Amino acid sequence: MTALAAGAIIALVAANIYLYVQIDHLRGDVAKVRESLSTEVSNLRDASSVNSASQQRHIDTLKEELEAARNQARTASAQAKTEAIARAEQLSHQIEAEQAKVQQQVSNQGRQITDVQQSAQAANAKIADVSTDVGGVKTQVSETQAELQKTIADLKSARGDLGVQSGLIATNAQELAALKRLGERNIFDFKLGKTKAPQRVGDIALMLKNTDPKHNKFTVDVLADDKTTTKKDRNINEPLQFYTSKAKQPYELVINTVGKNEIVGYLSTPKDQAAR
Repeated sequence: MTALAAGAIIALVAANIYLYVQIDHLRGDVAKVRESLSTEVSNLRDASSVNSASQQRHIDTLKEELEAARNQARTASAQAKTEAIARAEQLSHQIEAEQAKVQQQVSNQGRQITDVQQSAQAANAKIADVSTDVGGVKTQVSETQAELQKTIADLKSARGDLGVQSGLIATNAQELAALKRLGERNIFDFKLGKTKAPQRVGDIALMLKNTDPKHNKFTVDVLADDKTTTKKDRNINEPLQFYTSKAKQPYELVINTVGKNEIVGYLSTPKDQAAR
């Protein structure tokens, strides 16, 4: 039983290791996303700085031309003065247009940076959600491990109807699930009603003959190796043992529930199927 528990714990430890590897990969992906977002924001800021500097130089040039035009207007003749004033007004409008253009570019780049920052926040939110999910999975794994250990501790062994000490037997659905996870034997659960022909279960066949729900007793025929063995007036949770030509260890039939013309249980067969 200690070996079985150790095997189950090893399987859970392996699952934990796999989970931690996935978390490590997730952290690597998160680092790459953050680096990419940081680079994109930096590029946008650099582009904004370059564009702003270029536009500012253009505006400074226009202002110099405007000042020259105004000086010319003050010293020129009437016709030249009119032309200089018109030129000054044209330059003033160009400066206003350039400043509006720069303002629009700054606004657009601000929105782009905001979009990138919102994407980063969304990515961080997803990362937080994944971290929460991972924490939940770790908690669930720990709880499952504790529950499995408790269920394994509750499993018991009994002497079968052939006088052979059985392996661990399950008496309910939870214990049956734990027995399957241990993987020491092949487990075939079934629900068997009264029929005219035998029903296939694993590599044998069963035929229900009679049930006594009041006393939890039943009678069933076991068909294996072209032979029929009758298990008469048997009790629930009693290992019913029989040998086949396929295995050195006995097969075990365990019935957990007896109803009216129906039984529910499982067939347990050895992993080693070498002929005895």
